[in-house]
Amino acid sequence: MRFWDSSALLPLIVEESRTAEVRALAGSDREQSVWCLTEVEVASALARRSRETLDENEVEAAASKLGFFSARWATIEAIEQVRARAIRLVRTHPLRAGDALQLAAALVACDERPEALPFVCLDDRLRDAARREGFRVLP
Repeated sequence: MRFWDSSALLPLIVEESRTAEVRALAGSDREQSVWCLTEVEVASALARRSRETLDENEVEAAASKLGFFSARWATIEAIEQVRARAIRLVRTHPLRAGDALQLAAALVACDERPEALPFVCLDDRLRDAARREGFRVLP
């Protein structure tokens, strides 16, 4: 199991430059761990793409893929625990609120033992913060 940030999930749903790389990781991860509001973040990114670059068929295919993946996610739903950690993280690292919440959810998922749970992320700022918290960051 690995913790997946929304930045790494999006290339599983729509074709991007790093799609092959994250598909290979996803293929070896039977149960992806995610924050409970990750689906909203991914849906938001898809909506933005649908307004900018995706045609109607691509939007439908992306929505179907999102449904497929989200049905198998193990979600971290401990909002109070995530909130408390996220407050510490925004004070410690130059993170936006959404990224701090993702990283906080990963800390909850691994019971504060980041060496036990790889963190899959494509966002440079969040990758750096995750490394500083002790996670092995992929890819």
